[in-house]
Formats: sequence, structure tokens, C-alpha cells
Amino acid sequence: MLGFNTIARKVFGTPNDRKVKSVRRIVEQINALEEATKARSDAELIEATQALKARVAAGEALDDLLPEAFANCREAARRALGLRAFDVQLIGGIFLHRGNIAEMKTGEGKTLVATFPAYLNALTGRGVHIVTVNDYLARRDSEWMGKVYAKLGMTTGVVVPQQPEDEKRAAYAADITYATNNELGFDYLRDNMKSELADMYQRGHYFAVVDEVDSILIDEARTPLIISGPSQDRSDLYTAVDRIAPHLQPEHFSLDEKQRNVTFTEEGNEFIEEWLETNGILPEGQSLYDPESTTIVHHVTQALRAHKLFVRDQQYIVRNNEVVLIDEFTGRMMAGRRLSDGLHQAIEAKEGVPIQPENTTLASVTFQNYFRLYERLSGMTGTASTEAEEFSQIYGLDVIAIPTNLPIQREDEHDQVYRTAREKFEGILEEIKAAHERGQPILVGTTSIDKSEMLSEMLKKEGIPHNVLNARQHEQEAKIVAEAGRLGTVTIATNMAGRGTDIQLGGNVEMRVLEALAADPEADPAEVRTRIEAEVADEKRRVIEAGGLFVLATERHESRRIDNQLRGRSGRQGDPGRSAFFLSLEDDLMRIFGSERLDKVLSTLGMKEGEAIVHPWVNKSLEKAQGKVEARNFDIRKQLLKFDDVMNDQRKVVFGQRLEIMRAEDLAETVRDMRHQVIDDLVDLHLPPKSYAEQWDTDGLRRDAAEKLGLDIPAEAWAEEDGVDQEVVRERLYGMSDALMEEKLEGFGADTMRQIEKQFLLQSIDAKWREHLLRLEHLRSVVGFRGYAQRDPLNEYKTEAFTLFESMLDSLRAEVTQKLSRVRPMTEEEQQDMLRQLAMQSHAASVAAENDGKRPTPLVDGFDETNPDTWGNPGRNDNCPCGSGKKFKHCHGKLV
Repeated sequence: MLGFNTIARKVFGTPNDRKVKSVRRIVEQINALEEATKARSDAELIEATQALKARVAAGEALDDLLPEAFANCREAARRALGLRAFDVQLIGGIFLHRGNIAEMKTGEGKTLVATFPAYLNALTGRGVHIVTVNDYLARRDSEWMGKVYAKLGMTTGVVVPQQPEDEKRAAYAADITYATNNELGFDYLRDNMKSELADMYQRGHYFAVVDEVDSILIDEARTPLIISGPSQDRSDLYTAVDRIAPHLQPEHFSLDEKQRNVTFTEEGNEFIEEWLETNGILPEGQSLYDPESTTIVHHVTQALRAHKLFVRDQQYIVRNNEVVLIDEFTGRMMAGRRLSDGLHQAIEAKEGVPIQPENTTLASVTFQNYFRLYERLSGMTGTASTEAEEFSQIYGLDVIAIPTNLPIQREDEHDQVYRTAREKFEGILEEIKAAHERGQPILVGTTSIDKSEMLSEMLKKEGIPHNVLNARQHEQEAKIVAEAGRLGTVTIATNMAGRGTDIQLGGNVEMRVLEALAADPEADPAEVRTRIEAEVADEKRRVIEAGGLFVLATERHESRRIDNQLRGRSGRQGDPGRSAFFLSLEDDLMRIFGSERLDKVLSTLGMKEGEAIVHPWVNKSLEKAQGKVEARNFDIRKQLLKFDDVMNDQRKVVFGQRLEIMRAEDLAETVRDMRHQVIDDLVDLHLPPKSYAEQWDTDGLRRDAAEKLGLDIPAEAWAEEDGVDQEVVRERLYGMSDALMEEKLEGFGADTMRQIEKQFLLQSIDAKWREHLLRLEHLRSVVGFRGYAQRDPLNEYKTEAFTLFESMLDSLRAEVTQKLSRVRPMTEEEQQDMLRQLAMQSHAASVAAENDGKRPTPLVDGFDETNPDTWGNPGRNDNCPCGSGKKFKHCHGKLV
């Protein structure tokens, strides 16, 4: 008996069907323009683009221009590539333009689909980013689809790592820019470390199409992008804090040796607070519970861990005045390995050896928060429906399943479950042999490189020729995948392999033509193409007779989406195909699912060795197990994002302020407001509201005014004057500080003063933001313990992060005011020298970021990449200055 939902779907269609149906009318409009667009010359096609740009500039909506723009783009692709987009590809393009994820099966031509919304949105002149998963695809797609954009009068750029600055800037200035997700994120961070607008690469975040959107926005979203650099030397703090450890008694703390952690008792907190205050480490009146104390608490905790949990000659040894860790499993020394988060430095302080500086985060961002910067975001993939909830909640993206151009002919078999992994692999080997003998191409999917190599060894013993895919060389990977549909070919691939290149039955014509011409450059390209097309057509017919591509998976992944990606390699464009999953009770997912119960069922059924159970019930149970695992992973990502959102709000404020400062020509009003705010704080601190003059802290006011404002004020005399209250003092300080800055302005000259103000502001913001990031990291590491006190760690983090941010802004105002009050007019030669130093300092972090992963900046005048004597002192992990692309330690710095 049919359920109500099933009956309703048969009558009304699914919500997805209705959405797809709603855009059919637009497709008809595009098709109606096809003949008129075909009649245009190449020059007229470019003129049509200029006319559309003018209409956008005049205020016409992109949605109204969509049919004409898509008709132009379809014609340009037909002329440039010989490809005429199917109606379903136009439907995909429409949904991408509207800010959705288009789920399109493998082989449906996603690369071409992206050109339609990219062209339409590029008409605004604001730049469109098309995001790919690796450099090879970014280069390939920009070169391939760049021919389409060129026919339309549009420019195309590609952004890849280790690119010359001018080339990268030109790529971002193009109408359509192809780039990897990593490079886009890093360039965003680098831009926000620059001190000049002209040095920035990106010109905003308007519209992006993310290819393999599930991989980029879900799988890779767990790891943040971080630019790090050496932190300031904190040796004195580590040494000072280390002195407290011997004074701590057992009642002051509790140890958790299993988790290698320590927590302080209430008695311990009181003792530590008193000791730190007495020794001048904790400012007077500041509590350990204040947000400003987070870093000190972190260092004290690490010092205690170093003393109580790390024992010399067990966890580490001291050798050549250096702390070297010992591997607890092998007992070997791990030279070069260091404990993170200041723990290694705490052990160095304990042992009295030189303290090496720790690395600090200069800037960081998660992919979730980077891609949410775009005004309009869209994506493409073959598998997104299983993650629809996450896309909707995190990014506000709906998933639309686009129909295939031709019906799918692939046969998806039920999973085959064996009792042991040995039996499973024996069954797989027999299946591969049988398919290979009848000439059916096979793609074998594994979950790890180890299993790929093990299966490869088994095939070698049986004498079956095969290819093994790895992710080390994308070009080689694309070639192997392109040939994986040839007669009798056996290809073993891990789940990361084969992205971006279709498996075509009979082989890939384009790839084979390129290879033939490379082998014989004198050959006639037209003749070579005709011959290869005929060969491929004949081979494809024989492959289809053998059953098409057979996808054989050796295990289920935690995510059904990755299983579907592998399965989708077969049956492209209406081709026949077959897919099957071979499992065993020893597989990770089967153990999670509960193989004991299943093992009893198999025993009851009287299964013999080597037999497999094949039943729809197993498929359903596994689908539920995968759903639970994915839901757990989603919760983890969601929780991480909630914490990062707190930092992201602050990041946007800081980066926004930096941008405003760089754009501003005159910052006099900004620094005056900051100076006046500092004065307000000083007056409120030393002359409390509603207090009498006898109660004023005139000494403190005079001292702070001299230190922070550069003013010598008669505070005691003011307190004795009749009619002088807090407001009068405030106004006098305003007037005196403004007059002092006017003197400096006359001494420096307006232009120089404006530059100094800008550089001081940018320097201070960057330094304070780096310190703030470190404090937030420390806060994040300790806030989880608040859960034991029935307090929500996230709310605690939000509250304290906000307090820390306000504190950062206060100290920023004070530092900028203090620096400017101490600047004195100089001779013209001194001025130029100081400006050069300021510019060099503010660029230091930016240069460090730019050289991340590139050859080191030459430290010697007359640098010559062919002469090692001119290279200075490159780091062991820097790329070699010779330009080989290898790390220095593996090239010219190799130890013989």
C-alpha cells in the first residue's frame, strides 16, 4: 500500500521537481534567441557584451538580462570549444546565478555550466571567482574556458601559489578569476596585513562559484587557514613564572595523568594570585579571573605541567643545552620536534636552557567564514543532497538536483558483506579477474593508500596489469582517469582521486590527440584527430558490449556522499555501467554499526567461508549508520564554527578599520578622537565623578599625562583653583594636547604627519590584533573547563572575548596616542630615514606572509640564484633560493 507522501509525489512532483520546472520557461526564452545569436559575427558578439554591461551600469537587473547573456555564452562556447550546452546545463547555470548548489551527476559538464553565471555576473565589472580544489584544475579550467570568455570580450585570470605579484594582481583584476580555495583564503589574510591599498590583491567578494563544493565547504572546512610567524621573546615571563612551580603544594592542584592535564584548586588559585602579585607578574588589583589574566594563567598552567607531568630522561632529555623529546612508543629521540602552546618553552625554563621563541598566529580564517564574505555564493558537485541541511544552516545555500541529459543506465547492486577482510579481498580479486577477462574496464575504490598498495600487490601476483592513482601529481592523475574507461583497464583509486576529469568509455579523445601530437610534432593534427576518433568510437562500442565501466568499492566510507561520488563515475551521459560495494565485518564502519549482532545472524543462516550476504536490509542499516556518523561530524563542525564566529565578528571589525585607515587621506580627526578618549579615561580614573578636589589623585594624573600625552601639567595647582571640576580639567587637557599636536604638525609638515599617523595606526592595530589572537587561543583552551561548573563554555567565551576586545581597543588608543605624543620634528634627512624604517616595519609581517612557501627573501645585496654565496642564511624548511621548488634541506642544504 502506497503512503500519502508517495501518492502526493506522484501527483504533484517533489519540491525539487517543481523548482526545476519553474525555470523551464527561462530556458525556452534562451533557446528562442539561439538563431539570432548564431547570426552575429565574432565582433558583434563582443559588442553585445558591451551593450549588456552598459544596461547593468544603467541599473537594469541581472535577472532581466539572463536570457540574452546565457544565449551569448552558449554561442561563444559553441564557437570556441565546439560544445553546445544542453538545456539541463542552462538550468544548472540559472540556479547557480540564484545562489544555490547545483547537484549534477558526473559527466554532465559542470565546468561549462559555471561559465553562464560567471559571464552574467561579470557584467557588473565587480569580478567573479571560480573556485577549484587544486592548482591543476584552476590552470586547466581557466585556459579551457578562457577561450569562451575571450569570444565574449571578457578577460580571465588564474591564481596559483608562488605567483609573481604583478601576475597575481592582474589575475584578480580580470573579469573572471579561477583560483583554489587555499590561495583565495591566504590572499585574503595577506591583504589584511598590507599597509598600502595598491599592494592588495583582492578587490572584494562579490560572486563565487565553488566547484566540488562539498569537498571545499564541508570536508576541508574543519581546518582553518593560518599565517604564523615568530612571536615576541617571552623568555623573561617563562623564567619568572617557572619560579612558582616549586612552591606549589599537592593541595594547590589536581593531576590527571591520563589526559596529561592539571587544574588548580580554589586554595591554589588564591596562593598563585598572591605569589604573582608579590613578584610583580600580576598587576596590582587584577584578579586571576579577569579576562586580561588569561595569558598569565595559561603560562602558570604550562609551568606546572612541565614540572609535574614531564620527567627528565623519561619524556625528554637535555642534550647540547637543548630539550629533546623522546618518543614514548619507540624510546627514540625526536630531534626537531617541539611541544606546542608554550609547553616546550616551559620545560626549557624548568631546565634552565635557552628558551626558543614559540610561533604565533599572525592571521587566521576558516573556510566557512571566508566564503560567507561573498555577497552571492553558489556551488556545483555531483553529491550534495546528503549534506543539504549543513549547506542550508551554515551557508544559507539550497541544494537543487539537476536532471541528467540522458537517463541513467547504471545498475547499482546491493552491498555484499563477508565475514572477514581476507574473504572479502579474495571475492574482490575473483570479481576483478572475471571483469578483466571479458574486457570490462574496472575502477576499484579504496579508503586508504595502504589498502590500494595491498590490492595492487595481489593483482601483481595474479599478473593483472593495472594503474594505481595517488594524489601527488594532479596531471598524472587526470591522465590515468581519462584512460580508465578503455577496454580491460583496471584502475585502483583512493577516494581523493579522479576529481575534475571524466572517465569516458573507450578513452579520452583530447588526451590521446595531445599525446600523439607530442610524440610526432610533424603529424597533421586533423588526420591524427580523425584517426583517434575512429579508434575511440570502435573501442567504446566494445566496452559497452562488455557492460560499461564497473565501479567496485572495497569499503563504505563514513560519508555516503563519498560513496556516491565513486559510484557516479560510472554511467555518464546515458552510458551503461555497474557498481557494487564489497564489505566485511572487520571494516571500520561495520564495527561501529555493530558487527557482533550481524555475525550471529550470519551464523544462524549457516553461511560458509567465502560466501557473502546480499540483502536490502544491510544497505538500509549501513545508510542509517553513515547518517549517524555524518550527524556527529556536522555537530563538531557546527560547534567549532560557533566559537570561530566570535573571532570572525571581531576580525571583520579590525580588517574593516584597517581598510578605512588605508583609504583615508587625512586621519587627524581619528587620532584626535582617540586622544580625547584616552583623556576621558585618565580623568575618570584619577578624578572620579562626584568626587571633591581633595580626593583627586593629582600625582597619578600628572604622571599619566606626561607618559601618555607628553604633557607637563600643574595638576596640584589645578586642584586648588576655585571652580575647577572634572570637566574643566578635561577641557584643559583637550586644549593642551591639541596644541601640542598642532606644533608637531607645523614641525613635520602636513603630508609627513599624515603618513606618520597612518603608519603608527596600522602598526599598532596589527600588533594588538596578534596579541589578541594569542589571548583568544589561550582563552579557548581553558574555557571548556567552565562546563564542570554548569556554565556554558560558548557563552563564557563570547563574554570574555568581548571584554578582551574592548580592552584591546583601549590599549590601542593609548599606544597610538603615546607614540604620537613622543614624536618630535626632525630634519628632512631624519624624517625620510624614519619614514623608511616605519614602512619597513609595517611590511615585515606582510613580507613574511608573502614568502610563506616561496623562496626566502634575499638577505644579501647582489642576490644571484646561481651563486650560493649571495643567499644569506636560508631556513632549513624554506624553499631553496636556487629556484628548484624543493625545500633547502632537500636541495643545496642537504646534509651529505
